[in-house]
Amino acid sequence: MERQKQITTWLAALWPGHSFTLTAASADASFRRYFRATLDDGVTRIIMDAPPANEDCRPWLHVQQLFKAAGAHVPEVLAQDLERGFLLLSDLGNTTYLQVLDADNAAPLYADAIAALVKMQLASRPGALPEYDRVLLRRELDLFPEWFLGRHHQLALTDAERQSLDVVFERILAVNLSEPKVFVHRDYHSRNLMRIDAGGSNPGIIDFQDAVYGPISYDMASLLKDAYIEWDEDLALDWLVRYWEMARKAGLPVAADFGDFFRDYEWMGVQRHVKVLGIFARLCHRDGKDGYLKDLPLVARYLRKACERYGELSPLRKLLDRVEDKVTVLGYTMDAGDIGRRRE
Repeated sequence: MERQKQITTWLAALWPGHSFTLTAASADASFRRYFRATLDDGVTRIIMDAPPANEDCRPWLHVQQLFKAAGAHVPEVLAQDLERGFLLLSDLGNTTYLQVLDADNAAPLYADAIAALVKMQLASRPGALPEYDRVLLRRELDLFPEWFLGRHHQLALTDAERQSLDVVFERILAVNLSEPKVFVHRDYHSRNLMRIDAGGSNPGIIDFQDAVYGPISYDMASLLKDAYIEWDEDLALDWLVRYWEMARKAGLPVAADFGDFFRDYEWMGVQRHVKVLGIFARLCHRDGKDGYLKDLPLVARYLRKACERYGELSPLRKLLDRVEDKVTVLGYTMDAGDIGRRRE
């Protein structure tokens, strides 16, 4: 409540003579919170509350400038108080892609998301964002044995399993690091893309503060292998081909052969899903955010499908076998649900 009082005082100083109401807008997987201020004239604004002890607004501001310059539809920065961790932003609305996606509108909405991604990637240059390097990619992979296997499932790996997992991780990293590099949003999916009802272009793009300079297939893996909504593989493949064609035409450094690009995309998805399983487990057990547990089955299913396609990933599949056997004993199902079902 003290933070909210500080925000109210800050806004009152910014808007002398105006009354406003303040309501919760959203929260994310970090310590950031968002409020929506509605002024007496009906105009709405978003306030990012990022406690300085836990969050730093500067990376968000830096990426906002890069993506805005690229032509992406990101929130405008209207005022800031970095000492207290407050940002006043334009309001992109409260309708995420996840809330509205269906069989009728998916094609145009994903076409918009792909076009926006190509714009951001075309603006890429080394040195502007942190490198998505081996150290960071490996650190993310290591969340899987620590949090998903060890903490969430109390699964202790044998020395042989740990060694096999290390070998698989190195194989994954070798493919990931061989890709050309571009700007990577890092969470480019249906919960971070806003459907814009009026004014501006789709999608509105949020939650980009962790952007990096890394593998070109990453954001497409995030978009089409979404932890919160699942599409038929043939449909997702069609969207991936459309991206690849658009990227080649734009001069982006995607692989000249689609089969090679598809393999890069698949293995990038493996890295992301291994990481996400660890992060969702950590959010539950460390941060008390158990709402992400319902999304674990779909992420595990994406990972399993890739492991079944590529024999080099079989040690990962065997670990999933052990986890699913354990879960079945506990009476919990790993069924990810029907195609197109939202994880809300």
